[in-house]
Parts: sequence; C-alpha cells; structure tokens
Amino acid sequence: METYLICLAVALIGGLMLSRLTKKLNLPAVTAYLVAGLLLGPYGLGALQIGGFGFNSLHQVEALSVVTQTALGFIAFTIGNEFRLSQLKATGKKAITIGILQAVITTAVVDIVLIALHLCFPQIISIPCALTLGAIASATAPAATLMVVRQYKADGPLTRLLMLVVAIDDAVGLLLFSASFGVATALSNGQVSIVGVVVEPIVEIVLSLGLGAAMGWLLNWVEQFFHSRSKRMTISVAFVLLTVGLSMLEFEVGGIHCGFSLLLVCMMTGTIFCNICPTSEELMSRVDGWTMPLNVLFFVISGAELDLQVLAQPVTLIVGVVYIIARSAGKYSGSWFSCRLTSQPKPITDNLGITLLPQAGVALGMALTAATLPDGALARNVVLFAVLVYELIGPTLTKRSLLAVGEIRPEGRTSARVRNAGA
Repeated sequence: METYLICLAVALIGGLMLSRLTKKLNLPAVTAYLVAGLLLGPYGLGALQIGGFGFNSLHQVEALSVVTQTALGFIAFTIGNEFRLSQLKATGKKAITIGILQAVITTAVVDIVLIALHLCFPQIISIPCALTLGAIASATAPAATLMVVRQYKADGPLTRLLMLVVAIDDAVGLLLFSASFGVATALSNGQVSIVGVVVEPIVEIVLSLGLGAAMGWLLNWVEQFFHSRSKRMTISVAFVLLTVGLSMLEFEVGGIHCGFSLLLVCMMTGTIFCNICPTSEELMSRVDGWTMPLNVLFFVISGAELDLQVLAQPVTLIVGVVYIIARSAGKYSGSWFSCRLTSQPKPITDNLGITLLPQAGVALGMALTAATLPDGALARNVVLFAVLVYELIGPTLTKRSLLAVGEIRPEGRTSARVRNAGA
C-alpha cells in the first residue's frame, strides 16, 4: 500500500513539475502529464526497480485502473454539462449530424486504405483486422480535449460544438465497433452472430442512457436535502463514484450479454442533472476544482500504460503509420464535409477535424476486445502506437486550432500566490 501511495505522489509531483517546462515551450499541460507518465513508467525510471520511484511494471500500472476509470467518469460527467437544452436547441441537430458523419467517414476511409494495404501485402494485415481498426479509428478521446479547453478557458462556437461532437462520438463509435467487430469475427470463424453485431450494442447504449438518466434524476433529488455547498459537492462526488461503479457491472439475460459504457452513463448523468438542477453550474465548477488532481493522475498513469515495445516491431510501425495517416485524413475530411453540409462558418469547417485527432481510453478498450481475433495482437499494437503519437501531439494541435479561431485568450501572468490588483 505504501508503495502505491508513494507512486501516486511521485506521479502528481512529476506531472506538475514537468508542466512548468511545457509552459515555457507553449505546450498544453496534458502533454507534460503524458510525458511524465512515460518517464516514470516501466520503460523509464520504473525500470530501475526502486520501490515507489516510478511504476516498476505494467501490472503495477494496471492495478491503478480504478483511478483512471474514476477520472474518466468525472470527465464524462463534466462533458454531460454541455448538453443543456438551451444550447441543444441552437446547435443540437447540427452537432448530431457532424458527430455521426465524421465518425462514419473516418471508419470508411481507414477501412478502404487498410483493405487496399491487405490486397497489396496480404501477409501484413488481414481483412478482419483492417475492418476492426477502421471502427476503432472513429473514437475520439474526450479527456485530452476537455483538459485543453479547461487549461486555456477556451470558449466560443468551435469549443461548444467540439464538446458536443466528442460526446456524440462515443455512442457512434460503440455502434460502429460492435458491427465491424461482429463482421470481423464472422469472417474469421465463418459464422455471423446477429446478437453480437446488432442486438448487444443497441442494448448497451439503451442501458447506459437509462442508468445515466436515473442517476442524474436521483442525484438532483438527493441534493435537495443538503444546503451547505461543501455537503452538496460531497454528495455529487459520491454519486459520480457510485455511477462509475455501477457502469462496470455486467450480466446476461436470455443469452444476451448486457453491459454499460462508462462514458455514456456518466455523460447522461451530467446531462440530466444540469438540465433539472437550477444550481448545477455553480456545483459543477466546484466539482471540477476537486477533481483536478485526479485528472493529472489520469494522464500520468495513461502515459505509463503506453507499451514502448511496439516501437520495436516493424510491421506494427508500418501499419501504424498508415493507420495514423488514414485516420487523420478521415477525421479532417469527414468533419470538413459534415460542417459544409450543416453550413458551419469557415473557421469551424477548417479546424474542427484537427481538434478530433486525440485518441486514448475508448480506443484502447476497443483494442483489448479486438485482441481476441486471430491476428488481434496486431490491431492492439497498432492502436497502442497510434495512441502514443496522438496523445503527444493531439493536445497541441487542439490548442493551435482553438487559437486560430480566437477562442483561447492569451494566458495571464497573474499568480495564485499574489492577490490580484483590484480584488
């Protein structure tokens, strides 16, 4: 226990100290946290096997998954706050159109490119693996995007649209992956499962939205019994923890495997709560302040989880580079086309696709499922390599896009250690 506590403390301190360097380089703090994780991970200082000084093995990192899952739950809960009815009336339909189209186009582009790679070099990648990677390509990481928006206090049409699209992306990606993985499994085994391809993904989405709605309503009801700000914040934190725990449950009904999507459940909880609680905005801001250390740990641990051994595999690097280029082209062209279709302003049309490049947790979860295919190890390693690249450069590209449209204000020079003038 003491080793894990020391590891967490070192992770927090290391991430924050490195963020001072990235600030001088005009890079987002998220990049610092991820690099800190790489340095402290089993392929960095952790390899020295000094207890508490870094993460000594991937098993030790995986043992802290409760921290990353909890942080992801709070991130999704916060994103749910973006789905306020007043905002949805203005941009909801367009955001849904963009969210669906850009994901589908990305999957199609990656599928076409990787299947072409299979036709040219059958020994490198199979069609089932290509189809699975195409679906995984649709997923976008909400965590890195949210952290960049928070750090620079970004606000404007692109930022608000981006938050909605990232949230919608999870549901679309889940459906695309379930369908593609079902087809890939059928091609590998010679039999098609309608339950696995159609029924189970729809059941997962419906159950997730239902559980999230119930938890959001219940949170608002319980909040009414408390009047102190600190107690109301505490009950909110408790409910998010409870929601994260419930979303991990799995069961089987009539031969149908039933589970929940953590992101969808927590997003729906935040959506319902923010629309029925009159003081939700003030409460959300207090919860955000409480979760900052948790978010830092999320990215440091995510960085430590990245397996650098994939860089020593030539096939992984070849397919990985093709995947990254195809996915980037798909995200950009899909966003550009859907923005033009929904009559978005040119600054949004030109920059939205770039902000959708980060990829992490959701894609890694899909990759673990894909690993059950005959050549699933390649799919997993390609996604690991892509996540390594996207997580290191994605936040910076997101920052530059938001700067380009004028939605990030220049960072101030004020310090929390000094009382602001006029305060």
